[in-house]
Amino acid sequence: METNRKVTLTYNEGKETLDLPVQSGTLGPDVVDIRTFSKTGMFTFDPGFLATASCESGITFIDGDLGQLYYRGYPIEQLAEKSDYLEVCYLLLNGELPTAAQRKEFERGIMRHNMLHDQLMSLFKGFRRDAHPMAVMVGVVGALSAFYHDSLDISNPEHRRISAHRLVAKLPTIAAQAYRYNKGLPFSYPKNGLTYAENFLHMMFSTPCEEYKVNPVLARALDRIFTLHADHEQNASTSTVRLAGSSGANPFACIAAGIACLWGPSHGGANEAVLKMLDEIGSVENVADFMQGVKDKRYKLMGFGHRVYKNMDPRASIMKQTCDEVLNELGLHNDPKFKLAMELEKIALSDPYFIERKLYPNVDFYSGIVLSAIGIPVSMFTPIFALARTVGWIAHWSEMISDPAMKIGRPRQLYTGAPRRDFTAVEKRK
Repeated sequence: METNRKVTLTYNEGKETLDLPVQSGTLGPDVVDIRTFSKTGMFTFDPGFLATASCESGITFIDGDLGQLYYRGYPIEQLAEKSDYLEVCYLLLNGELPTAAQRKEFERGIMRHNMLHDQLMSLFKGFRRDAHPMAVMVGVVGALSAFYHDSLDISNPEHRRISAHRLVAKLPTIAAQAYRYNKGLPFSYPKNGLTYAENFLHMMFSTPCEEYKVNPVLARALDRIFTLHADHEQNASTSTVRLAGSSGANPFACIAAGIACLWGPSHGGANEAVLKMLDEIGSVENVADFMQGVKDKRYKLMGFGHRVYKNMDPRASIMKQTCDEVLNELGLHNDPKFKLAMELEKIALSDPYFIERKLYPNVDFYSGIVLSAIGIPVSMFTPIFALARTVGWIAHWSEMISDPAMKIGRPRQLYTGAPRRDFTAVEKRK
């Protein structure tokens, strides 16, 4: 909202000034509205947009200094403890928690969309068996627009709602089938009598030979992972979805773009990197030497600290509790890999070097351990992140499309290439 305050910019050797209004949000720092800055004949320069608010949003709030994460105003700790993923999906998409009747109808609607078009199932067979599941996810999600033509009018709120429901419903099916195709297993279809997380475990691990019984502790752990990863404000992949959507692209194409961005190791591959680090360390006996190597800048510590959170990642404490529950349920506390992970945690939480630098274990550290304990291969960590984050992406996309002030994204640049020059015929070039 606009305030009575302003920032006055003096330029052109003090001969000219420009007043820039200051706006305040519900929470967080104020922003300087620079939309009229081009009147100066200059642009602002902010690589990575680290000091630039790219949009106005009412979905998620993060305070990295205080370690706070709110979905629609609700602290993530309360949602992870008292709610579940589908209720959080409703909250992110609609702005409010559902009534009992609304929740029942929403869950029924999601279940009605969790199957894939039969021809779409054959698309999986066009990929090599050893293709990374994320490559399959990008292709199949992008292809959804070729099968669901009845919800592509982005100016129609009902079409946007249907597309959102389809994406939330179908992403677990697509992710699970990508895994099964990679492993040479027959496709497993969803069961509407199971919860969202239970269904995903069923589609991942069931076989036609026997009945698959879902462990409720593991299902609850997976549901928490989905909830904790549902949204995280204007990160790289969310910004990618918004930028793609600003051109009027259909929602399936926009989500495919988000998945492609998430695939980057600096974004969605962090929990995968944790498991690779544990494999490289090898055993508990090597932990002390490794941590000294981190201090000496010889090794990189994955899953500790966070770019946004300068305090404890609020999601990490929830995942630590979940990690303990899963390891206890499966009797894995004495497993060499998990003992190694717990030793890393112990040192990071007690050594002054890591405490002073706020290198606390983050959500990726614990979620990687949990997913590995459940039996999910490392190659599926990022696809699971993608299916969880889809609801956040589509909520931001819908919010942007609904904004009458929306404009196609067009970042500027600081050009440092060659100045104007004339073409020279090849025989005259030196």
